[in-house]
Amino acid sequence: MKKISVKISGNHYEYNSGTSLEEISRNFGNSPIGTIVLGTVNSELKDLTYKVEEDAEISFLDLTTTNGQKAYKRSLSFLFIKATNDIFEEARVELCHTLSRGQYCKIINYPAINEQFVAKIKARMHELVQQDIPFVKEKLPLEYAIKLFQEETNRQEKITLFKNINKRNISLYSLDDYKDYFHGFLVPSTGYLRLFDLVLEDQGVVILCPRKDNPNKLTQHVPQPKLLKIFRETKEWAMVMGVNYVGELNQIIANKEYPELIRTVEALHENKIIKIADAIVSNPSKGRIILIAGPSSSGKTSFSKRLAIQLKVNGFKPVSISLDDYFVSREMTPLDENGQYDFESIYALDLELFNYHLKKLLEGKAVDLPSFNFKLGKREYNGNRLKIDANQPLIIEGIHGLNSLLTSSIPEDQKFKIYICPLTQPNLDYHNRISITDARLIRRIVRDNQFRGHDAQSTIKMWNSVRRGEERYIFPYQEKADAMFNSTLMYELAVLKKYVVPLLEKIGKTEEGYIEATRLLKFIRYFQDIEEEVDIPPTSILKEFIGGSRIV
Repeated sequence: MKKISVKISGNHYEYNSGTSLEEISRNFGNSPIGTIVLGTVNSELKDLTYKVEEDAEISFLDLTTTNGQKAYKRSLSFLFIKATNDIFEEARVELCHTLSRGQYCKIINYPAINEQFVAKIKARMHELVQQDIPFVKEKLPLEYAIKLFQEETNRQEKITLFKNINKRNISLYSLDDYKDYFHGFLVPSTGYLRLFDLVLEDQGVVILCPRKDNPNKLTQHVPQPKLLKIFRETKEWAMVMGVNYVGELNQIIANKEYPELIRTVEALHENKIIKIADAIVSNPSKGRIILIAGPSSSGKTSFSKRLAIQLKVNGFKPVSISLDDYFVSREMTPLDENGQYDFESIYALDLELFNYHLKKLLEGKAVDLPSFNFKLGKREYNGNRLKIDANQPLIIEGIHGLNSLLTSSIPEDQKFKIYICPLTQPNLDYHNRISITDARLIRRIVRDNQFRGHDAQSTIKMWNSVRRGEERYIFPYQEKADAMFNSTLMYELAVLKKYVVPLLEKIGKTEEGYIEATRLLKFIRYFQDIEEEVDIPPTSILKEFIGGSRIV
């Protein structure tokens, strides 16, 4: 038997050629199984069933990693689909979106989901976990895979997706007799999926997974009715426009019908902004301070400027205040767990001064606005004096907008809070949803390169830190918003593709960020390109990222 040398954490080990990553992982913490869920071989992401044939450098990924979390959630979704199909053979499960850090699912053709039905699915899932059934992966010719879904499951949205994939072969997974396609890797077997829960929510089911920061505990389910309402509205609009899935979008692009789609989507955005402006105008006392919050690359800047325009149409003269000018001096900035400055903490802002200024402004008095010198790390005053009238609402944009600590001195009935985020995209198919985090990361990679001189590697390296800040300071406050705006443009990834692909391709195999770049490249290539941008209006949120905006 041929021997190979495997390097793990700087040490060399000898194994038989053809040993699987799962077998090797048992010597490195994968006991009980499930502690480790994925591996990398020479900087390439692999599932644990991968057999190492030659000398290689290996690392393992657990549930504290982003890719480990994705593999677990993906596998758990397949387990849920299989269990639901076992209970109700005609079930058609749709994985919709993230809700309360869990996976929200709909069972489309089941008349009335109740607690008893959910309990049956959960019990069946536990049975399958106890049986430790392998997820079997097989690579098939693309034509055969299309035929398989045509004959056995009549899954048109998968078939349409496959027809636009530039591949000869495609990998399908089997769980017992149930075959399905998943974009991304699964864990080796159902025995890995011991920790989960199901929660009934609005005639759907939320699948709860282990926490990233503590994989021995489940994420906590918190009802989010406002967010769910936006998801529902967006789904209804997608159905009206016939773009529920990427395959349908690709068909519109192939038929050169996308200009009308772009115009319709942009009109929908404008209509939503007008309605939010109308809500502010109808209650001007509540709109004295307009707080706009959202995660990175959500389009906050474009949204706030477009909202200001609509308020001006109604006779208001909005004034914007930058939170960046209220940072405390550098030496007073709080530190994170790694001893680094935590500029995203709310306590990195001079809350006392900010609230004092807001109160004075609402009383009709003038204040001297500060300007923060980022090079010196100190606040300066450059003669910028501000006084506002009753018809001049203050627009304040920033990640802490929904946190009551930011504006603690102002009564709630004088604040109008808006949460903005790209909340949905057309899914790949019923069982493969598009991560909104990935969509935002692609937006940011393009914008950082266009306007900040950063390469893709730099943006990817800082992304985990950005995400930690969002989890702490933005997402817990979503439901406090008076209005939510879904900044998704369902055509945007087809436009962003030509910008982001060359940037991702520049990251070499030995460089940090290569695995993430490879994963994003595989994902973005599901989309047909929209080369022509003439139909994208200069006020579009997308222009904030690709350039050419007339309002930013």
